[in-house]
Amino acid sequence: MNLEIPKKLRGLGDQAHQVAARYFRPLSRKYDKAEHAYPRELDLLAALLDGMNAGSPDAVGAGSASKRGAVAEDGVCNGGNLSALLGVMELCWGDVGLLLAMPRQGLGNAAIAAVANDEQLKRFKGTWAAMAITEPGCGSDSAAIRTTAVKDGEHYVLNGEKIFVTSGERADAVVVWATLDRSLGRAAIKSFVVEKGAPGMTVTRLEKKLGIKASDTASISLNDCRVPAANLLGAAGIDVQKGFAGVMETFDNTRPLVAGMAVGLAKAALDRTRELLGKAGCRFDYRMPLLAVRHAEATLYRLEAEWEAARLLTLKAAWMADNRLPNSKEASIAKAKAGRVANEVTLKCVELAGALGYGEDELLEKWARDSKILDIFEGTQQIQLLIVARRLLGKTSSELR
Repeated sequence: MNLEIPKKLRGLGDQAHQVAARYFRPLSRKYDKAEHAYPRELDLLAALLDGMNAGSPDAVGAGSASKRGAVAEDGVCNGGNLSALLGVMELCWGDVGLLLAMPRQGLGNAAIAAVANDEQLKRFKGTWAAMAITEPGCGSDSAAIRTTAVKDGEHYVLNGEKIFVTSGERADAVVVWATLDRSLGRAAIKSFVVEKGAPGMTVTRLEKKLGIKASDTASISLNDCRVPAANLLGAAGIDVQKGFAGVMETFDNTRPLVAGMAVGLAKAALDRTRELLGKAGCRFDYRMPLLAVRHAEATLYRLEAEWEAARLLTLKAAWMADNRLPNSKEASIAKAKAGRVANEVTLKCVELAGALGYGEDELLEKWARDSKILDIFEGTQQIQLLIVARRLLGKTSSELR
């Protein structure tokens, strides 16, 4: 097994790290204190990223996370999913909220990349897309969606309410999950691209949050919202046998990215805590047995081992997507592990840093707040473990709840 980052992607990682250090970090506290203020500084960065992608077969960013890429002749491909993941890891070493606020890098963009047809990919190229799944009565169970989509000529009419929509106010469009027929259960759930300004779609509220404050989180109401039939992503027909595996493919691509956010954030906390402990006299001699070093050092070693495990699991899930291998289980494993590790690492780093970790002079307290959402959105910790159990035991969602 070769666990090194592919040579062709190392430059991308280095560039993303520089952006995180020189661009995101200086803005981090500013937009943590100015919730709902749009980070205008990101427009230039987003334009540069668009320029990198223009005409390039090796696109980077959320739009490159799909299973469309050609598999290499030798059976090994390091493509868009891995490049997107490496970029996310490094940028979240800088700031998770600012990454989530980046134009055209929303989870809706990853959804479009995952399931849109060729015509839709071309039509929505350059669109900044949010993703709306959660509802007031439907959280982690995506199959319980109550937002409806009724065919009316060349349009679908959408009715329902969506909450916790990342970039829901700022994005150019929202990928809305809705059901064509509630009586058919999850098989009838489809995703629709609802463009900003569509009659009947209204942003009703912006949330005040624990963390990721640079990113707006909106509630959206859909009242007789007419959406062109051409904006339904994927096949329009209902396949009861397949269920809603089509739209769920989105998660195979986005969950490794969210895991990557957690890995990047945890690395930031570990790096800074190591610096602070080093100034306090810790030597960090890995040749010494744990019983012979200070408690703070031993704790940091354990956290680093957990972080490395989360990192490798996340890389594996993205690599499998690049090679068109079924990765639903691995995506959930990575998301569960990385989300939990990020929470533990950031809180423990606050503890190890003492008073410094708790104050606003350091970003450690902010990272601890930011980390919690990474264990919640795109499927909670509990849901990920349930999915893994179903895959391992060969059970359906109705058999194992």
